[in-house]
Amino acid sequence: MIKKYFGFLLLCSFNFAFAQETIFRGIVIDAKTQNPLENVVVTIQNTSITKLTSKTGQFELHSSVNGEQLLLIHSQGFKDLLLKIQSKFGQIVYLGTLQLEDLYTDETPAALITLLDTDLSDDNSSSEMTSGLLQSSKDAFMQASGFNWGQARFKVRGLDNENGTMMLNGMTMNKIYDRRPQWNNWGGLNNVLRNQEFSIGAAVSNYTFGGVLGTQQIATRASLYRKGTQLTFSGSNSAYTWRAIGTYASGMNASGWAYAISAGKRWAGEGYFEGTNFNADSFFISVEKKLNNRQSLNFTGFYTPNSRGKNSPNTDEAVALMGEKYSSYWGFQSDKKRNARVKNIEEPLFMLNHYFKIDEKNNLNSGIMYQFGKVGNTNIDYQNANSPDPVYYRKMPSYFSSLYAKDHGEFSGDFTPDYQNAEKSKTTFLSNSQIDWNAMYLANQKPGQNGYEPAQSHYVLYEDRTDDKTFALNSTLNSLINSNLSFDAGMVYRNLKSHNFQYLLDLLGGEYFVDIDPFYKGNLSQSDLQHPDRQVKEGDVYGYNYNFLANTIDAFTQFKFSYNKFEFYLGQSYSISNYQREGLYQNGIYAKNSLGKSERATFENFGFKGGFTYKISGRQLFFFNGEHLTRAPSLRNTFSNSRLNNTIVNGIESENVTSVEANYVYRSPKLKLRFTAYYTLIKNTSKTSFFYAEGIFEKGTGYDPTDAFVSQTLTKLDKKNTGAELSFEYQISPTFKTTFSAAYGNFIYSSNPNVSITNDANASKDGAQTTFDFGRAYLKNYRQAGTPQNAVSFGLEYRDPKFWWLATNINYLTDNYIDVSPISRTAQFYINPVNGFPFPEATSERGNELLKQEKFNPVTLLNISGGKSWRVRQKYIGLFASINNLLNLVYKTGGFEQARNANFRALNQDVSSGTPSFGPKYYYSYGRIYFLNLTLGL
Repeated sequence: MIKKYFGFLLLCSFNFAFAQETIFRGIVIDAKTQNPLENVVVTIQNTSITKLTSKTGQFELHSSVNGEQLLLIHSQGFKDLLLKIQSKFGQIVYLGTLQLEDLYTDETPAALITLLDTDLSDDNSSSEMTSGLLQSSKDAFMQASGFNWGQARFKVRGLDNENGTMMLNGMTMNKIYDRRPQWNNWGGLNNVLRNQEFSIGAAVSNYTFGGVLGTQQIATRASLYRKGTQLTFSGSNSAYTWRAIGTYASGMNASGWAYAISAGKRWAGEGYFEGTNFNADSFFISVEKKLNNRQSLNFTGFYTPNSRGKNSPNTDEAVALMGEKYSSYWGFQSDKKRNARVKNIEEPLFMLNHYFKIDEKNNLNSGIMYQFGKVGNTNIDYQNANSPDPVYYRKMPSYFSSLYAKDHGEFSGDFTPDYQNAEKSKTTFLSNSQIDWNAMYLANQKPGQNGYEPAQSHYVLYEDRTDDKTFALNSTLNSLINSNLSFDAGMVYRNLKSHNFQYLLDLLGGEYFVDIDPFYKGNLSQSDLQHPDRQVKEGDVYGYNYNFLANTIDAFTQFKFSYNKFEFYLGQSYSISNYQREGLYQNGIYAKNSLGKSERATFENFGFKGGFTYKISGRQLFFFNGEHLTRAPSLRNTFSNSRLNNTIVNGIESENVTSVEANYVYRSPKLKLRFTAYYTLIKNTSKTSFFYAEGIFEKGTGYDPTDAFVSQTLTKLDKKNTGAELSFEYQISPTFKTTFSAAYGNFIYSSNPNVSITNDANASKDGAQTTFDFGRAYLKNYRQAGTPQNAVSFGLEYRDPKFWWLATNINYLTDNYIDVSPISRTAQFYINPVNGFPFPEATSERGNELLKQEKFNPVTLLNISGGKSWRVRQKYIGLFASINNLLNLVYKTGGFEQARNANFRALNQDVSSGTPSFGPKYYYSYGRIYFLNLTLGL
């Protein structure tokens, strides 16, 4: 009787519990293959109710929340599915079969990353990280940032890519040298790098403390790839002309093995800009062995050698004569275009990861990585000969049309343009606007008995080489302590040996090249006093030769709390960085400070971050993130002139970074809205650059000539970035969708940095000063360069039930500024180097005119794209096409002021002539760009 009574109570309790909840059941499948999807995250939005789908794609959710709710279905590599569901207590609701669409079905060209870097002077420039970080994000604003605005070099929140963290299987991939990812290491691996997780801004990440731009984590675990074969064929008129990629994934077999392989090829005889050849291969393999139900080992390896010809930045004068596609870096040789500035990258990577599921609540993932190889940038070296550069200032018409007579005492000389020779120079330039390879070959030969024969080379082709060897270890623990608290911790150790040297590639028909600096004499001209007057040949190292040695440790801990209405987290980080230079040559200029190891530069840093989320309702939430950290300067900026000596930048310190952001999000099946306001302050940055300056030194300061080739170091440079972002997406009907995105930014320098100038030529004089303090550069409130600071985008998209779609968007970008010359903003700029007194004609009004930062014209871009997919005998065929910049608008994407005119009189005369000889140099956009892509899923 007691047993029956107990059973009756138990049954009543069950019925009561069931009556107080709704059960939702469904199956999730791949829309492309129609196969069930395992481990898909199914969540009732803004609640803690979450389940993973089974091997058959099935799920069952128990909800105790009554009324209308939103069901979010999420899986890496797929577009999120958001459904409106109605909860009715005591019922089982069958949602049927739910199809997830491949995030890359549209095949929006990830090649946009590649497109951006062909017209950059610095190949690891900021816009690459921005596009890469956002290429898979589903937010309308992030899509606009990466695809629509990326072609104009838009940077999210104005931040360079060094402010984001790029990770591969939990391992940090940002280079120690400049803190930036080398995107070319991933070129052509589009199909196998799609398992990605993102955190934008200071948001929480399960893998690392992260930077203020965000974190991108790519997983290459073999079992994550969907079984099957995919072939991709593409055509474009941008960086490359053709692309072909083949990928196969086996899936996990009964023996516990899984593997994925991929190979690709991209090439172009000439890209969009003149003389920009491109050739790249890609090879990838991932193999996983499931040791047991809790442990797996995974090996990842890839090799992506690539080579591309660069295009030159140009002055307005060169563009007026030759057009926006002109590049001075190439010339004809045997009727073929040969580029003198080619970037070559070969850096294979090998990684072994151990995945350990300790129990249902704890996971430990560890890895070991080794990467080696070379990065080379070619150029022409010459001695005792004229410059081979076709736009060398003495070869341009402006050299003659901007002439001034010698100064009259302390007063400026008269304007004396030579228009006759300027016209002759124009005619000559138009006939000889490219590099003359044949002339260089002739200059390297001498008459002999059998015609011309090799002699001492006056011109050679060399490569600035960096051969890195990087060894790294990492381990990450993710622990679910209870239903409300989770804990993450991780550590990454990296060791770098970076061999930097000048490598002779081609003697250009000559017999040998002398390893000296022809601008100096005697011992000062020697690259290596241990081997003076060395005759070098192809394959030899010369010029400079040194190692960078670095060790870094990064660790973090993180606590995440989750409740019905609130979520919040706290994170901490600790890092230590150790840098050293090891000189392999005893340079003649710095005989006592070039050979052997330098002092160690050690930086110890900490970081703190936190944030909270308030769930206003099932559709609305508000979240706030804040972060403060210190970080070591990059290895690149720690040494003032690493090619010649061991000197560490005087007064260099760790940088301070503070960032906060507030967000409001509204999500429903029809409307998705996000509004974000942010503030970022980066303090104590440093930057080193090199240039030739005229009239930079005063006589009597320990240096007689007033002109010199110098290195310029900025310290205590602060940057402040504030702004807001709006993302709006509305589903007008089942087939029509509209999007609107807007970015408002104010990115400025918020300090007046210190400027020091180093003149290497003075190092030879006993007791002579080599480094000169130029005081402060008045850069405060100047705009940061390199990105439009304001942008808007409006788009329409139609998706037909018969699996074709068409989309268009129009974009407006403005407030893009030139990169200014700091030395022209110092007090020294107004001082006459001859007598040490201010120029009498230097007024503040004229100075403000000369130093006003140039603002580029606004840009309007119209893009259109579309696609169609078919299923033929259970096989998938997808076709994608896009045209960017449909109106074929040509515009400036960036540029910089030349620093050669280093004083008021020189700059004023040059600008006043109307045809400046040292005007700013600019980068130009692509015009109308098409992209075609055919995908076969077998």
